[in-house]
Amino acid sequence: MANKIEMMRNIGISAHIDSGKTTLTERILFYCQKIHAIHEVRGKDGVGATMDSMELERERGITIASAATNVSWKDTEINIIDTPGHVDFTIEVERALRVLDGAVLVLCSVGGVQSQSITVDRQLKRYGVPRVAFINKCDRTGANPYKVCQQLRDKLGLNAVMMQIPIGLEEKLEGVIDLVAMQAIYFDGDDGEILRIEEIPASLLDEAEGKREIMLDALSMFSDDLMETVMEGDDVPQNMINEAVRTGTLSQEFVGVYVGSAYKNKGIQTLLDAVLKYLPAPPDIQNKALDLDNDEAEVILESDNSKAPVALAFKLEDGQYGQLTYIRVYQGTIKKGCDLLNVRTDKKFKVGRLVRMHSKSMEDITEAPAGDIVALFGIDCASGDTFCSPDKSLSMTSMYVPAPVISLSIEPKDKTASDKMAKALNRFTKEDPTFRTYVDPESNQTIIQGMGELHLEVYIERMKREYKAEVDTGAPQVAYRETIASSNNFNYTHKKQTGGSGQYARVAGTMEPLEEGDYEFVNKIKGGSIPSEYIPSCDKGFQMSMKKGSLIGFPIVGVKMSISDGQYHAVDSSDQAFQTAAQGAFRESYKKCKPSILEPIMKVVVEGPTEFQGNIFGSINQRRGMIIASNEEGTYSSVEAEVPLSEMFGYSTDLRSMSQGKAEFTMEFAKYGKVPKSVEDDLVKKYNDEKAKK
Repeated sequence: MANKIEMMRNIGISAHIDSGKTTLTERILFYCQKIHAIHEVRGKDGVGATMDSMELERERGITIASAATNVSWKDTEINIIDTPGHVDFTIEVERALRVLDGAVLVLCSVGGVQSQSITVDRQLKRYGVPRVAFINKCDRTGANPYKVCQQLRDKLGLNAVMMQIPIGLEEKLEGVIDLVAMQAIYFDGDDGEILRIEEIPASLLDEAEGKREIMLDALSMFSDDLMETVMEGDDVPQNMINEAVRTGTLSQEFVGVYVGSAYKNKGIQTLLDAVLKYLPAPPDIQNKALDLDNDEAEVILESDNSKAPVALAFKLEDGQYGQLTYIRVYQGTIKKGCDLLNVRTDKKFKVGRLVRMHSKSMEDITEAPAGDIVALFGIDCASGDTFCSPDKSLSMTSMYVPAPVISLSIEPKDKTASDKMAKALNRFTKEDPTFRTYVDPESNQTIIQGMGELHLEVYIERMKREYKAEVDTGAPQVAYRETIASSNNFNYTHKKQTGGSGQYARVAGTMEPLEEGDYEFVNKIKGGSIPSEYIPSCDKGFQMSMKKGSLIGFPIVGVKMSISDGQYHAVDSSDQAFQTAAQGAFRESYKKCKPSILEPIMKVVVEGPTEFQGNIFGSINQRRGMIIASNEEGTYSSVEAEVPLSEMFGYSTDLRSMSQGKAEFTMEFAKYGKVPKSVEDDLVKKYNDEKAKK
């Protein structure tokens, strides 16, 4: 059994939008004989790619939810997760990376390293995921894999080295040259399924030898034997090269670069071989858990089937048969009928149905060994929960969930739509931690929050399609914040005398701006002028006041509250009195601390033909944007800017019309920035007008 786990890979395929991730996955499924015919993403055959199982995904030709599948290549089991490229679906990428051991970073040979590739790479580094790179679309006009390899080094700081070079480019792409075995590989047959191995063409021999030298030079860092062999001028055996590549890849200090074209069925089988040879098996990666019974001490999990089971639920899906929970088993074996404990809720449950997923279809299995990715049915849990054997209490560290930046009010059209909407929201918030919903206590409207316009658009569309819930949407709302610019000393007394015991509390101290973080509370009380049991009440009162500012009613951030003096009454003081006093002190002081409004600033990258660059610059300047960098490469240019989110609504339509539909943009949250005075005045006026109406 020990050997079995070495023969397993958990990999993700991640990349920039439209680099061909889903097309590549489709080919992998075909060569691993999971599917018997190849379908395209924007399927002319009306079928659409296997992994894009959502109707919306097929229509838009984008991947929204990461899909999981399991294939077998040369006796090795590979669990593949195809992740979305759009920034709005960041959480899908984050949760896939959390449970992967290795990744294939896909790049377009024309577009190269684009903004989203940088985001994906940053996520891979955050989770320490070793990777190989695949430069796709080498059949396209303008393809230049060497330039892309250089960009991997310059823009991402990766030690990227070509492991293959293409035979011909653009429409002349015939095959690849393997620099390890020094042979030419051609992909024959209708679907490129027959590999023909030949001598390297004479015209490419010098180039291949030159690139091989570069590769061996880079690899000599990871193997002393290899370095010696190269220095002595001997032939380097293939297994020595393979070991050095694996060592470099696992330490994340080397990234092998492969080339091909998924669409033209070239280079996929050799990429699969690289996944087997160089990407880690579950035992190669060290995973840790925290022992909750032992003061959160770190415990190293072993990919050993005989140990107590530990698994992480990383994704939930509501299928037609109930809730499906995707889990990654880190230690031990999970068997049908065994008992497990959900560490977060401290509840035990029995494993009923255990399945292996293939996009939308599934097969029942009786057990899942360590290292495997499978799904459970009908278990009540949340994304990021840890399951372990009932006698242990281990928790895996959870994943990073970014805060939402945009909200929208939604209103059901009638009573039946209201019930359906509630069902849909319940499911979406469970599935996606970056999608949140609440009812605004003042307007009584349902508000949904997310990572961007596209994110919310997709969910509203899914409500209509999957739940037949017809809803009206309000104008998108930006998640503003309020803050202060100066300090102020406060001294506030709260007293209320009615029949019986009254209320009395006095608090004094300082309110000042906080450089880092949202809120800090400092207790400087000496000599018991406020008894210690009332100190938390002051803190609580301040925190309650932070929830809503007086300028435009948004949460307040960046405030440090220090209390240094106060007074209490033996009978009339209480928790409630000190909370109220703290709130009063905060309210009074806030007005004197030069309050101002902060807005979310987005990092926006616009890519399109150079001829439209002037228009793109103009459109960003109009929207109060600040251009940070612009790159021109041939006929293509990309502009990076920081633009307030409030100015980005409807940008996609404007951008399409001014670039004849050829430019596209991505945006992600960068930071909070101060709102200009004129905009601040407008926001305050609007807020006060609305208050007056109520």
